[in-house]
Amino acid sequence: MGVQDLWVLFLVLGFLMVRAQVLQSQNLTCSQNDLKALQDFMRGLKLPIQGWGATNSSSPDCCNWVGITCNSSSSLGLVNDSVDSGRVTKLELPNRRLTGELVESIGSLDQLRTLNLSHNFLKNSLPFSLFHFPKLEVLDLNSNDFSGSIPQSINLPSIIFLDISSNYLNGSLPTHICQNSSGIQALGLAVNYFSGTLSPGLGSCTALEHLCLGMNDLTGGLSEDIFQLQKLKLLGLQDNKLSGNLSAGISKLRSLERLDISSNGFSGTIPDVFHSLSKFKFFLGHSNDFVGTIPHSLANSPSLNLLNLRNNSLGGIIDLNCYALTNLSSLDLASNSFSGPVPVNLPSCKNLKNINLARNKFTGQIPESFQDFQGLSFLSLSNCSITNLSSALQILQQCKNLTTLVLTLNFHGEALPDNPALHFESLKVLVMANCKLTGSMPQWLAGSSKLQLVDLSWNRLTGPIPSWFGGFVNLFYLDLSNNSFTGEIPRSLTELPSLINRSISIEDPSPDFPFFLSRNQSGRGLQYNQVRSFPSTLALSDNLLTGRIWPEFGHLKKLHVFELSSNRLSGPIPSELSGMTSLETLYLSHNNLSGTIPWSLVNLSFLSKFSVAYNQLHGKIPTGNQFMTFPNSSFEGNHLCGDHGAPPCQKSDQVPPEASRKSGRKKVVIVGMAVGIFFGTAFLLTLMIKIVLRANSRGEVDPEWVDADTDDKELEEFGSRLVVLLQNKESYKDLSLEDLLKSTNNFDQANIIGCGGFGLVYRATLPDGRKLAIKRLSSDCGQMDREFRAEVEALSRAQHPNLVHLQGSRDLISWVIQMKKENRESEVFDPFIYDKQNDKELQRVFEIACLCLSEYPKLRPSTEQLVSWLDNIDTNT
Repeated sequence: MGVQDLWVLFLVLGFLMVRAQVLQSQNLTCSQNDLKALQDFMRGLKLPIQGWGATNSSSPDCCNWVGITCNSSSSLGLVNDSVDSGRVTKLELPNRRLTGELVESIGSLDQLRTLNLSHNFLKNSLPFSLFHFPKLEVLDLNSNDFSGSIPQSINLPSIIFLDISSNYLNGSLPTHICQNSSGIQALGLAVNYFSGTLSPGLGSCTALEHLCLGMNDLTGGLSEDIFQLQKLKLLGLQDNKLSGNLSAGISKLRSLERLDISSNGFSGTIPDVFHSLSKFKFFLGHSNDFVGTIPHSLANSPSLNLLNLRNNSLGGIIDLNCYALTNLSSLDLASNSFSGPVPVNLPSCKNLKNINLARNKFTGQIPESFQDFQGLSFLSLSNCSITNLSSALQILQQCKNLTTLVLTLNFHGEALPDNPALHFESLKVLVMANCKLTGSMPQWLAGSSKLQLVDLSWNRLTGPIPSWFGGFVNLFYLDLSNNSFTGEIPRSLTELPSLINRSISIEDPSPDFPFFLSRNQSGRGLQYNQVRSFPSTLALSDNLLTGRIWPEFGHLKKLHVFELSSNRLSGPIPSELSGMTSLETLYLSHNNLSGTIPWSLVNLSFLSKFSVAYNQLHGKIPTGNQFMTFPNSSFEGNHLCGDHGAPPCQKSDQVPPEASRKSGRKKVVIVGMAVGIFFGTAFLLTLMIKIVLRANSRGEVDPEWVDADTDDKELEEFGSRLVVLLQNKESYKDLSLEDLLKSTNNFDQANIIGCGGFGLVYRATLPDGRKLAIKRLSSDCGQMDREFRAEVEALSRAQHPNLVHLQGSRDLISWVIQMKKENRESEVFDPFIYDKQNDKELQRVFEIACLCLSEYPKLRPSTEQLVSWLDNIDTNT
């Protein structure tokens, strides 16, 4: 019998064994003890579990229930059982939208080996019995709403895997778990509110391989007994308040592969102790206060794959031994104080693909050696005082795999080369903003047919915008603003395929290199996680463009941002622009446009930023839908009449009857929504100021246009989840995402009743007749679970008459991931739903916009601040 035949035999035998075990489980009769425990478990839930027997049933068939696995008592060695009954060994109900709490009697399942209730909505404290299962090997409760502290008494002698991450748990870190659970291999306590120091105890978990403590409130330094964990492969301590020097005891973790200490307060030099870590692959130490140079042992590590030390105070010459760094793939040293020339030996790092050296103190030019950099895919040298753009482009064009090139804030005042021999065949992202470049748009750029994102803003380029831009099949982001381009807007831009159907496949350069987008000269930027998250944009403002706005722009149904302000455009505003159904920003101010504002623009349902100020427009300002929310400044400097501080209209200026009828149907509800949006915007601005102040105090620096951030692992596949009920919980306990879609008719435009700065508000009617107002996020805010929790917690505690009943969809990550895969990330929900019993109640709506707190997840207003603010709302205004 050959080797292949043996493999086939083994596979068949394995299948038969698994099949036999399944059949055995189905034929077993559940023991009365386990049946009662499961019935008690069901009574702690708000809704019954589909596929389980009724709670009052005495039928001993729980071994056939969904999520239940049984083994016979004899196979478990339970010789004292009088009957060979089925004992529950696995209870697995992840992503089931379970609400309620865990009851103490769950501990009666004394033969349980696996308990997986992850990604549900279970709440309150964890029962004492949960930590006293004698046989339990796997405990997975991550991504729920459990709160409170962990019991001081823990006895899980058989536990191997324990994950209670992403909850509301607090108190001190349960390091005492290792006293009676020394065999545990993976311990997940991340994304909670554990505080205090890392007290000793974890060193007793001698089998531990994965230790995840990130995103808590831990302080102090590392407990020395952690360095006793000889099998530890992953140590995650990111986003805490740890401080002091990084201990040299790291060298004792001989099995360590990944160390993440980012976003803490570690200081001093990085210890030179990594030579003993032969398996070490990933070091994420960004956003700390490290000084000195890169340790020799890191600069010579043959196993190192990723080195991210961005946003520290490291300096000196970058001295990497590329002949030793044979596995280095990503290097991020941005936002430090490295000096001297750009390292000439980097091309010798044969596997190096992604480099970010932005915002350092280099001098000179891009080395000629870079022309041999065949594996280079991502290169950012923003704000590094690099000179000689002509030489840089001639060298870098030899990098045949280069897809992303970011050279912002360099080459000050140089000419943009027009060398026809230049050719970047693989280039997808080109950013050379704020360089004060002169010259015209070079013809060689027309050969880069794969371009998806181009930013040449804040330069001094002249001449016409070439028509060949319209031939870029994949181009979805073009920013040529703040230059001196002349002539007409190329009509070919109205034919960009990616802005008509957005069917392009966007491959992000690296998960380790997210972008910062800066729309001004100050350098403060908004972070976008990846290129695919950028809003589709045509930004041509602040130039010298003449001619008209082409009606064919209405074909660009996938365009989100359209900026033509501060040019010399003339003629009417085409009514066809209403065909740009995804448009969120439309800036046409400071031109010579004439005629009236087309009433068809009222139908741009996602429009949240709009200005036609300082033109030659006349007639009535359109009313209805989101137009009621725009500030008066959006219309000033014209000859308009009607609302927004304009003089009353004469009879000849009145709106056409058809438009009047359409706007009148929604005006009543929009007035109420506008009141809420006004106050909410003021509150949002206050909080954003606090965020900026927090950022400055922390010392986080955003490189001028693009910068790298943490090496975040791919988001896991979370299941679709119910809506978390923070107030009025019983009334909406069964509300799901599917209910929201049905109640708004898949967010039909006919149900729009208002708009804020971050999205539209829809009228929704549930099957039982209840009415809601639902806000859907229409910008790329990137809000994650922890930040949302902080906001909802604060709002829920307020309990104020000026705050309507609030609910929030806490975790729809799997749905968000799917939206991003389909390039529909703009359809992510804002996690706020307002209870609207009738239209009048909209006058009391407290609008809270989505806050992007990805860098500062723990910032949130106190209950006292909210109540004080709410008390001052004049609901009669």
